[in-house]
Amino acid sequence: MCEFPYAGAESQIHWRDLSSFWLVPLLAVAITQAAVLATSIYLHRGLAHHALRMHPVTDVAFRLLLWLTTGQRRQQWVAVHRKHHTFVDREGDPHSPRLLGFWRVQFLNVYYYAREAGNVATLRKFAPDVPEDWLDRVVMRQGWVGIIVGTGLAALGLGPVMGIATALLHGVLYVFVAAPPINGLGPWRGQQNFTDNTAYNWGFLSWVTGGEALHNNHHAHPRAPKFSVRRREFDPSWALIRLLAAARAVVIVGASVRLS
Repeated sequence: MCEFPYAGAESQIHWRDLSSFWLVPLLAVAITQAAVLATSIYLHRGLAHHALRMHPVTDVAFRLLLWLTTGQRRQQWVAVHRKHHTFVDREGDPHSPRLLGFWRVQFLNVYYYAREAGNVATLRKFAPDVPEDWLDRVVMRQGWVGIIVGTGLAALGLGPVMGIATALLHGVLYVFVAAPPINGLGPWRGQQNFTDNTAYNWGFLSWVTGGEALHNNHHAHPRAPKFSVRRREFDPSWALIRLLAAARAVVIVGASVRLS
């Protein structure tokens, strides 16, 4: 008689462990997507290209999210990206696969970004309109602190093992899975709607990169807040931007482009 309750308890433990196993990748993917959308909407379309104007509360929310999930500083991201647009696939482009090689950018994308982000001259020249404020100086000065705090919050909410595992997997997904195809595949191969630039589109990748894989469209119209231009293309960030605009959390400044 005692064997049955014991077997049931063992089964419950097994299913609980199994559900916990799947919870880590699911949460990591969700956090990565949140970071990708914040990068695309706030850093890229908002700060780098001024296609959007943020409400002060929205601005702080995006900055905190990015600090906790990526450790990125906004001045560095904006400067590196603007330099990329200035020297697309030419000497000076921080991460051109045509200059550096496709596989080097795919696997070492984070290295090339960090190298250029640490260049003080690049920050002064390409991001003079993104000055440091008290939040940058006091709270977000060190990106690694944000990552540690974010990991600590995950451990506090999920438990040490699951929290740290989720944070580590998110880091791998964001740095080595989500970002490299944008800077590697995008300028290398794919489809084009516009022939005035050397970038390409990857329609299916745009679903998981916040629309960033629509590289050719973006380089043709950098100030467009919506990266998709055809009906068959999907820009996830645009859907969120519309919701934020309806809530008056952002103001859409740039004009979208539409092709038949």
